[in-house]
Amino acid sequence: MSGPQASVPKTDPNSGSESADSQGEASEPADGSEMDFLRNLLSRSLDLREQQPTNILDELSLGGIAKYILNKKCEKIICMVGAGISTSAGIPDFRSPGTGLYHNLQKYELPYPEAIFETGYFKQHPEPFFALAKELYPGQFKPTVCHYFMRMLRDKKLLLRCYTQNIDTLERVVGLKDEDLIEAHGTFYTSHCTNSVCRKQYNLEWMKTQIFTKPLPKCEQCNSVVKPDIVFFGESLPQRFFATMESDFPKCDLLIIMGTSLQVQPFASLASRVSDTTPRLLINKEITRQGNPVMALLGLGASFNFDSEKAYRDVAYVGSCDDGCLALADLLGWKEELEDIVKKEHALIDGKTQGAQGTADPQAPEEKESEPEVKRNEQAADTEKVDTPAS
Repeated sequence: MSGPQASVPKTDPNSGSESADSQGEASEPADGSEMDFLRNLLSRSLDLREQQPTNILDELSLGGIAKYILNKKCEKIICMVGAGISTSAGIPDFRSPGTGLYHNLQKYELPYPEAIFETGYFKQHPEPFFALAKELYPGQFKPTVCHYFMRMLRDKKLLLRCYTQNIDTLERVVGLKDEDLIEAHGTFYTSHCTNSVCRKQYNLEWMKTQIFTKPLPKCEQCNSVVKPDIVFFGESLPQRFFATMESDFPKCDLLIIMGTSLQVQPFASLASRVSDTTPRLLINKEITRQGNPVMALLGLGASFNFDSEKAYRDVAYVGSCDDGCLALADLLGWKEELEDIVKKEHALIDGKTQGAQGTADPQAPEEKESEPEVKRNEQAADTEKVDTPAS
């Protein structure tokens, strides 16, 4: 499940982070790296480069990406992921006709679907959000093949960072740590009291207990509503998102985009922040729109080129994210390893779930063994003609 689109904090025109003015400090001139980025963005967006870059892949295909990885030409892979990587786990995306989250919110009697993720509406009517959260709460779903593929990249020391739009925490379930993750639209992993004076923090398990046992999660200190740290409409993205992207994307040597059509800003613009010599792989059920050069120039889009004469680094796999990851893993010689990891990890999750359910009646076997004794007691009671209260 991807988080809702969020507004962007006040930014310096030469930076992706919050401006110094918004922090009460004097702004400083942009450094050389930012100016280089702007020049490159201008030349790429309007195709003003003096010389077209030579092909960096042997072929513009999944096979070409696999050869690029196997030839040890990359060790700082960035994954950008959206709701499409979690749909095979049973979590709906937002906009798919008929099955998307927004299509199925009528039962909450909202003025319009997006209201469930709006700060103003939440302050007045928090109940619909928490009813939905109960349905979609993390811990009820198993990670997908795509999630485990990203963990394999991390374990093989190839993953620089995973930038996710999702709030389902499945990246964490597979073992990605804080240093591996940028949760651009926030997360259920932590929550905070909505009282600006209090702001007490709570963890995932506390929030889960509240959502499943009480009408609303209330702060233990001030009794205000506690909200998961997901980004609502009208809220700024986490500061770490802006700070980390500045250092990550210039170093990226392979960008893998999965399960997102890159419609939501400012997340979508990240795809334009890698260098001209960085291959970009899209794994999605539909081709991301090629991009408007003017929007790309403003840093608000990703201008892909998959199949024109000038295409030299962009590759698209059209299909499910799980199928795409399995196909790439097969070409890398990792498919059996990946399938084995998924099978073992899912078995462990199933075992924990069954174990948790079993703790509710651990004495069940003993009760079965004592059935004859119960019947003897019942017979004795009948013999003595003891009256009992009606049940």
